[in-house]
Amino acid sequence: MEFVRILKNELIKTIKKPRSFIGFGVVAFICLLLQAAFYNDGKEILSFVTGQLENSLTIEGQVLNGNLICFILLQTLIIQMPLLVALVTGDLVSGEIANGTMRFLLTRPASRSKILLAKWLAGVFYTLLLLAFLGVLALFVSRAIFGADDLIHINSEVLTVIQADDMNWRFVGAFGIAFLSLTVVATLAHFLSTVMDNSITPIVSTMAIIIIFTIIGMFDLPSFDILQPFLFTTHMISWKDMFEDPIPKADIINSCVILFAHIVLLLGASLYIFNKKDINS
Repeated sequence: MEFVRILKNELIKTIKKPRSFIGFGVVAFICLLLQAAFYNDGKEILSFVTGQLENSLTIEGQVLNGNLICFILLQTLIIQMPLLVALVTGDLVSGEIANGTMRFLLTRPASRSKILLAKWLAGVFYTLLLLAFLGVLALFVSRAIFGADDLIHINSEVLTVIQADDMNWRFVGAFGIAFLSLTVVATLAHFLSTVMDNSITPIVSTMAIIIIFTIIGMFDLPSFDILQPFLFTTHMISWKDMFEDPIPKADIINSCVILFAHIVLLLGASLYIFNKKDINS
């Protein structure tokens, strides 16, 4: 029961942070902005793509529909989401150490491990809320505005058409993989928050690590090829595999295993460091 009370308190503190609302505001602004842009100019933009295809293919139905808009919004926002997650989870521990409230928390009968796990779960819950908010705006609002039809997209120079009846479970899988990816980011920021004693450095360090790993993944060099399969940033885009036909199940499972391994290792390291950390100094 003590852990439940601590977790409830951490959830309330996390949600009430002013910076927690920045993520929701950014997601809402970008979603509504792009939806408005596609509503006004989307058909003209898509005509440049479909115009070339119509010479060799017969396209029926509504190409510009809610499923396509959601797919585009996911590609756009998944790049910014790690920053929004790190902005909140990066000071869950270091912020309280810096302002001295961590000492008060440690006077409770709960162990350090329980306190740290409660903070981590609060960060994961915030990540889930932010992604769910994105799902509502990107998928349901887009479908309400543009309707639902088959998804037509080009990936790796291959034209893929997915029937509208198959879209729901594919989106569930895509958002599930995205949540696992963002949980790695939240856990990384949480880990750095246990190592550092100020609020800003863990957030900046998390984004620096993501940028470095992303750059390594961009270059097809023998030295980098050894590292790329083990970097979590390599697997953060595996949600796109849910929209392949056929779905590369082995690749998705491999990516999920590596992402989950990152979470376990980072959380384990956080627990070890926090239990050894001298909070009173």
